[in-house]
Amino acid sequence: MAASNVTDEDHRLQAWNPRLALLVAATFFMEFLDGTVLTTAIPSIAADLRVPAPDVNVTMTAYLMTVAMGIPLSGWLAERMGARQVFCLAIALFTVASLSCALSQDLTVLTLSRVVQGAGGAMMVPVGTLVVLRRTPKSDLLRATAFLVWPGLLAPVLAPLVGGALTTYLSWHWIFLINLPLGLAAFLAAWRLVPGEAGNSSRRLDWLGLVLTTAGVGALVVGLELASGHAEAQWAAVWAAAGVAALSGAALWMRRSRNPLFDLTVFSTRTFRAMATGGFVYRLTVSSVPFLLPLMFLAGFGWTPLHAGIMVAAVFIGNIGIKPATTPLIRRFGFKVMLVFASLASAVTFALCSLLTADTPEPVMFALLVCSGAFRSIGFSSYASVQYADIVPGQLTSANTVSATLVQLATGTGIALAALLIRVFEELAVFSQDPAGPFRGAFLAMAVLMLFSTADSLTLHRHAGAEVSRPGPAPAEGQRPLPPASGRVRRR
Repeated sequence: MAASNVTDEDHRLQAWNPRLALLVAATFFMEFLDGTVLTTAIPSIAADLRVPAPDVNVTMTAYLMTVAMGIPLSGWLAERMGARQVFCLAIALFTVASLSCALSQDLTVLTLSRVVQGAGGAMMVPVGTLVVLRRTPKSDLLRATAFLVWPGLLAPVLAPLVGGALTTYLSWHWIFLINLPLGLAAFLAAWRLVPGEAGNSSRRLDWLGLVLTTAGVGALVVGLELASGHAEAQWAAVWAAAGVAALSGAALWMRRSRNPLFDLTVFSTRTFRAMATGGFVYRLTVSSVPFLLPLMFLAGFGWTPLHAGIMVAAVFIGNIGIKPATTPLIRRFGFKVMLVFASLASAVTFALCSLLTADTPEPVMFALLVCSGAFRSIGFSSYASVQYADIVPGQLTSANTVSATLVQLATGTGIALAALLIRVFEELAVFSQDPAGPFRGAFLAMAVLMLFSTADSLTLHRHAGAEVSRPGPAPAEGQRPLPPASGRVRRR
């Protein structure tokens, strides 16, 4: 009986299920979209709720902060209760909270509803990823991450268009109401597709690690929000410093704890650590583009929102257009080459964006942004796959939760840094005669920062992540596969 159970388990774990990956990706898209879609609806919400427009920003901050602070707990919940139960609970919570948002009659109720919605989103993303990763053999990891990466690529680009269209032709309530049929369909599909697993009721919660981690993440998010706004710079620095101190304390505690919230030994694996070094910088700089581009077109070039939206859609076309080629490219050249190429090419496109003017031929501008989107997609897919290439099954939950937290922080840092750079270049008056000047300066600074990601990728072993990028014949039991015609994979 025991032998039969082992065989069934091995077979289940090797069962790559594209439908499951597509379901998880769809829930990700809902969560990512709702993080930024309210931007274009703020004036309409403010008028309807009879509050000043800047006050509505608290609903976006509350959502993003809840997502960031809730992610560290999600991994423990998945282990304690079972991944299917937590994933379905997350979808249900997100959907019900969306209805509450749509029915809100004042800003307080809307903000509280967004907090609950953020709690659902905080569980949906990391637990959904964990569900897919646990059932995907490493030879299929590139295909799996191809599904999981696209929501993060498309949502920031489509959010202004979707929010603007729903608000213009229907009302801002439909931004939330559209989640109801999607959420119901996702819940039913998740209950059917996600295999049920018993949770580990003996799994204890590291309360001190959780408090320090959530407090640190929350303080960092507040600091980033202050830095991206017009608050005094010293308060942003105080909150950020408090966040770093709390996270440092959490790391020290978890390295000594017998039952840590996260297994921090995942950072001893070089391919995972690449996500936290060069990958963090890559996502940070790339996340600034959907923020900088529309502002430069609107405030710098004097374009209409529709004109700017159509041009920004070029990034979306690049994201989608390169997708069929991303996996073959990684398999052909390996992770190191593709990461170096994606970061270096992205830095070049950022530098070229700093040279754009209102007189630049629009076909040239469009082509540049298509290329930028393509390089962005290659980099996202490469980092999303290589980080798990050498992670053993026992570390998967910790690696996934840490990665989701860092991704959330990198995205927020990119937007905050872009806003800060715009203000710095405005105050320096380097481009006093050019309305688009501060945006040029910001793009140029991001191009320089991106080179850190290039330098970090150059230090990777040439066969880094080869088990994923170039899967060969199945190894003998207990043996680690080798890359074709090469030496042993370097894990550390």
